[in-house]
Amino acid sequence: MIEKNEIVKTSKPITLNSKKACKTSCCSVKEPAMVEHHESDGHEDEHNHSSNGNPYLPALISFVMLVIGMSLEHWLQWSFFEGWVKILWFAVAYIPVGFPVLREAWEAARQGEIFTEFSLMSIATIGAFGIGEYPEGVAVMLFYAVGELFQSAAVQRARGNIKALLDVRPKSATVLRDRQYVSVAPESVAVGEKIQVRVGEKIPLDGTLLSEKATMNTAALTGESKPQTALKGEQVLAGSINLEGVIDLRVEKLFQDSSIARILELVQNATARKSKTELLIRRLAKVYTPIVAYLAMAICLLPYFFVENYEFSDWLYRALVFLVISCPCALVISIPLGYFGGLGAASQNGLLFKGATFLDQLTKVNTLVMDKTGTLTKGVFKIKDIEVTDSNLSEQEFMNLLMAMEAKSTHPIAKAIMEYASFNGNLASAIDIEEIAGKGLKGKVNGKELLVGNKKLLQQFDVVVPSKTDTIVESVVLMAVDGEFVGYVTIADELKADAQQSINRLKKLGIKHLVVLSGDKDSITQQVAKDLGIKEAKGGLLPEDKLTEVEMLKKDPKKMVAFVGDGINDAPVLAISDVGMAMGGLGSDVAIETADVIIQTDQPSKIATAIEIAKSTQRIIWQNIGLAFGVKGIVLVMGALGLATMWAAVFADVGVAMLAILNAVRLQGMEWS
Repeated sequence: MIEKNEIVKTSKPITLNSKKACKTSCCSVKEPAMVEHHESDGHEDEHNHSSNGNPYLPALISFVMLVIGMSLEHWLQWSFFEGWVKILWFAVAYIPVGFPVLREAWEAARQGEIFTEFSLMSIATIGAFGIGEYPEGVAVMLFYAVGELFQSAAVQRARGNIKALLDVRPKSATVLRDRQYVSVAPESVAVGEKIQVRVGEKIPLDGTLLSEKATMNTAALTGESKPQTALKGEQVLAGSINLEGVIDLRVEKLFQDSSIARILELVQNATARKSKTELLIRRLAKVYTPIVAYLAMAICLLPYFFVENYEFSDWLYRALVFLVISCPCALVISIPLGYFGGLGAASQNGLLFKGATFLDQLTKVNTLVMDKTGTLTKGVFKIKDIEVTDSNLSEQEFMNLLMAMEAKSTHPIAKAIMEYASFNGNLASAIDIEEIAGKGLKGKVNGKELLVGNKKLLQQFDVVVPSKTDTIVESVVLMAVDGEFVGYVTIADELKADAQQSINRLKKLGIKHLVVLSGDKDSITQQVAKDLGIKEAKGGLLPEDKLTEVEMLKKDPKKMVAFVGDGINDAPVLAISDVGMAMGGLGSDVAIETADVIIQTDQPSKIATAIEIAKSTQRIIWQNIGLAFGVKGIVLVMGALGLATMWAAVFADVGVAMLAILNAVRLQGMEWS
């Protein structure tokens, strides 16, 4: 059993099998686009249509022979078309579509699986031949085969997104070795080696850009169609396509740890993990199939003891109709196909679910807890306001002094100050810099004594700080020159462009309980929450504090809690939440490994998109369940009462399966906000 946050790692190649029969006692379900590990043995899958010629040819042959045979029997009424001639004609028409099913039924029976879809169809059609209903016997198997062809086409479409995702797996890397570039397998490249990527090639490994600039197509990773630009020193991800010029990279991660390898593992896990609904239907089908087989026997034999003028062929025909309509393929095919359609639609939109079960879980979420920095905000600090109170200093001079003090600091706020856009002068030099823990910096610039930091620092040196600085919500950097307060800079983290849109959509989806939890100071957290219309927020929290808050929410059995975060400190909360969602673009590896849903684009609006896809998937699946049970129930009763022919049964069975399949694949074509 795969646990919630278990990640399966493997060195085997990941491939996408074509159409593989699931030989269980429930049904011959072709798993939609199941991603599997397998060792290449040089043999094709026996169910791979590409290796068996035109898959439509057998059905076409049977159809033409069926039409000709029925014309000869009913319309032309040629005298020679009687007895063994008619039997042989329809037997030959039956073989192209019937033989593969008979073979599967025999192989399943040899493995002890008697009650399969194959055996039901085989018994029903051979029984029709046994009572002289040759055209109906051919027609049942023909329409069954046509249904399988439509199913195969639907599966091919549903797996298209995942196949495209797997196709981005780079095949080679051009690495610098012994002063020349050589092409090698990405798995053999070590961390620190230099690789080169030409125009149109996929970036094979995660790395740091050594060239001045790179323009990349990251659609396969993030779902974002707009080309992305990276500058020298920035990180680029494996699987991206280089759009302009030859670029050089320094490898930062081994292939098995790269972004594309991680995504492939997530896709594999997603297809392997069944939802509770899917597993329930499969278990029901295993019980349902033998029950209907025994009921068919009862319909055929029991009336002998209760009905006057009992005709064996009449009641056998009713039993055969009952068998045809009882096949559970519409249910067992359309449900996993529906979930896979949801997973494919999610991947199209930059969302990766680690399993179909999380599609179900997300539909039940009524409480959403969000981290602030990196989730709702960009996590990049910028100068918001500059206030100079000393009339002898211009803004340029003020910032020159401040930047001189912060020049060697690696703190995010210092970096924001150093990116002051309007500064165009020569930066002064600071000397005798002393860092005072938790307060700021003390030093000299151009012979002046400078204090740069918070209010506590300035008060420590008896500097009078204006009381209005106490009302500033954002992070504030105060400065004093020669013991006199000269001004301050406010630093703020910007909201992401779609943060407000995300909150509005979530409320429309019925998620009324929204909470912001942050390690940032409480005043900033409260302000962000207020700006977004979120009533509940807490700041200044340590990782264990966030964990405690979510655990308290989960104590209410009516609450289904989802948590969205991006940092290492969010990993414990992601693990204990009912659904953990991580920002996958800038998020930490630990958060991504722990989460159940990965938002590859880092856009908070994708939270609502994920919920919309999950709800649409569940709605379509329950529509299919209701359709299948409803129609089958009606025709089963009609068949048992002798009110439905085998033609009606096969049209109903294949028709329900077709409608369910078409309904399931609708997810692939839907547009999401």
